[in-house]
Amino acid sequence: MRVYLPMLVCGLLAAQQSVRPPATQQPPTPPAEPPGYTFPITVQNVQALVTVFDREGAYVNNIRPEQFHLFDNDQEQNISVDMSYTPISLVLLIQANAHVEGLLPQVNKIGNLIGPQVIGEEGETAVVAYDSRIRVLQDFTKDSTKITDAVKSIHPGSESNRMIDAVMEGTRLLRSRPGNRRRIMMLIGETRDLGSEVRAREALINLSTANIVFYPIDMSRFMTTLLAPPKPSRPDTAPPAMHPLPMNVPATPGNVEQMYQTDSRAEFVPMIEEVYRDVKAIFIDNPVEVFTKGTGGTEFGFHSQRTLESAITDLGEQLHSEYTISYPPSNKDVVGYHAIRVEVEGHPEAHKIVTRPGYYLGPK
Repeated sequence: MRVYLPMLVCGLLAAQQSVRPPATQQPPTPPAEPPGYTFPITVQNVQALVTVFDREGAYVNNIRPEQFHLFDNDQEQNISVDMSYTPISLVLLIQANAHVEGLLPQVNKIGNLIGPQVIGEEGETAVVAYDSRIRVLQDFTKDSTKITDAVKSIHPGSESNRMIDAVMEGTRLLRSRPGNRRRIMMLIGETRDLGSEVRAREALINLSTANIVFYPIDMSRFMTTLLAPPKPSRPDTAPPAMHPLPMNVPATPGNVEQMYQTDSRAEFVPMIEEVYRDVKAIFIDNPVEVFTKGTGGTEFGFHSQRTLESAITDLGEQLHSEYTISYPPSNKDVVGYHAIRVEVEGHPEAHKIVTRPGYYLGPK
């Protein structure tokens, strides 16, 4: 007679376990939040960077503090207008996945422009590269050489493009800077996101509550696709007759610009309010546009070394032409979205005023 010892031992163990008293049920341990991705949604002091243009689109730089009026949910606020230059803390986010390999050599050359063109002598910069990983290549520094070396060291990585997660990491870094500095986030990359864990709404709320203004310099998706290395493909065993002919539409710069145009002049505040409310019907196809308009930034673009350097110069000129308005909201008890409106009184050149559309105030 054969004796199956393994089965016999298992049966005895099972019998012993069945007569033991039931162990006390322990509540499951809640999953830990990703480090740096949870922030309070409260506001003590709101900062609004304001740019004023004349009818020709030139900056207006001679406005007196008393000529500014700011309204929070249509209630005029007691504001402070800083006429002196406010030092800048800048986080530079650079997309570094395989899809943008063709444009990265141009980006690698711009590190030496950040100091003189964008942040100035008193400014500081941190450099972050992102693909499937979020890498802080350089913490905040005023040393132009360290900034240049960090940007130059960036090389293409995986196919993922965790842009929203990179924005959250940049927000975490900027929250550590003193509140009397201008917090600026500059992104060089595509407008799409591939693989982030955080939603655009959460990232926008945290940009807003940290008083961060978002300035993207968009990589031309047409150029990145054109210059991207071919992906490895499986052998194609289908006969030629099964392959459809390509569409007879030329990929001219005009067609591409029309297809990927992002500088929409449509009213954006209602959509921002819907995003803050997390309305399920809102589909955010372009989180870069949401972050830009939601924080009062400006969107630039480039497709060559010359246009990239020009965009950085234009961004620096705008940053050095802004007015910094701050105030403690008099209506902090109102939970939800707070719309901001800025007016300039008694100045004949002031034609267009650009600032953040508002912010979100959560419950205490």
